[in-house]
Amino acid sequence: MTSILPDTALSVAGLTSYLQDLLEGDRNLQSVWLTGEVSNVSHHPSGCFFTLCDTDKSAAIRCVVWNSQRQKLVQMPAKGEQLLVLGSIRVYKNRGEYQLTVVQSLPAGEGLQALRLQQLRSRFDAEGFFDPARKRPIPAHPQIVAVVTSDTGAAWGDIQRTLAQRYPGLRVLLSPTGVQGELAAAAIARAIARVELDGRADAIVLARGGGSAEDLACFNDERVVRAIANCPIPIITGIGHERDESLADLVADKRAHTPTAAAAQAVPILADIYSEHKQRMVNLANAVRARFQTEEEHLQLLQNRLKRLPATSRTLRQVTGKLEVLQEKLSALNPAAVLQRGYAAVIQSDGTIVRTTDGLELGEELTVRLSRGVLKVKIVEVLDAEEKL
Repeated sequence: MTSILPDTALSVAGLTSYLQDLLEGDRNLQSVWLTGEVSNVSHHPSGCFFTLCDTDKSAAIRCVVWNSQRQKLVQMPAKGEQLLVLGSIRVYKNRGEYQLTVVQSLPAGEGLQALRLQQLRSRFDAEGFFDPARKRPIPAHPQIVAVVTSDTGAAWGDIQRTLAQRYPGLRVLLSPTGVQGELAAAAIARAIARVELDGRADAIVLARGGGSAEDLACFNDERVVRAIANCPIPIITGIGHERDESLADLVADKRAHTPTAAAAQAVPILADIYSEHKQRMVNLANAVRARFQTEEEHLQLLQNRLKRLPATSRTLRQVTGKLEVLQEKLSALNPAAVLQRGYAAVIQSDGTIVRTTDGLELGEELTVRLSRGVLKVKIVEVLDAEEKL
């Protein structure tokens, strides 16, 4: 039986080559992003092979990451994970299959949001936004506090009650803003700018009640973070619940877990201030009383010393008089004074003062000390006391 082939008939290789040229030549398929769930992961010396399929398993595509590219991936494929991959289509003629050669892999869905948030956080950290040294102190006794929040949310009511209870008489300014949705980030930045332009507030409370991660996403927006960082007025954040943490919390000058806690950190308790003031007054009075008693005791001591001083003066005068009498007696007994009255002292060679002629011999040399000058004499004659010279 004779077989007649149509002119348009192709070989398998021809069809595969045609499909290869068609797919690999398509510019849209040379760099394509795909999202899906990972399954059938296997590692080989040449690379990592896995399947990416839709969540409902209605479609799937084989993928490969060659070893030369593995270190560049943000996240390696793991079974069950949602990924966003970038790659190009390649056709394998010997198997009649096409495959996606992956050059980048990112977490999809919440994972992608977390990655973007981490990248943004790292950038702000590098700029010094989270440095404790740049955080400004909250005024101890603010006169005016501004609140940036939704005027229809429960957070605004909680903040008003807390401020009124803790610090009666405080002036509170509201700068209303949306705190959820795509327009919220820009609105929050504008609300902060309004307070800054107004210039009256000593501190700002930026607050929002609890919500899902999507609800609080605006507080991770770069516009909000930069508005807080650049605001010259200290800002306290109270966003969500205790478990929630946003970039706005990290850049704020002070962070509280809830709007009510943020309001509590903005102002002290006035009653406590009054109590502390009274205690300080008591302490001051006690200190003054103790000092007064000390000075009074010191004054009494000085008075006692003053009383003893006149008695000491009298004793001194008496002692001085006695000293003068003794000096007069001493002067009278002074040999020099006797000599000045015309008397002389006769001294033997051995230093003995001659008081009588007894024991003196003729020819003996004597020294005669006068009031002025000394004589050397020799005995030539010894006379009785009754004999006249």
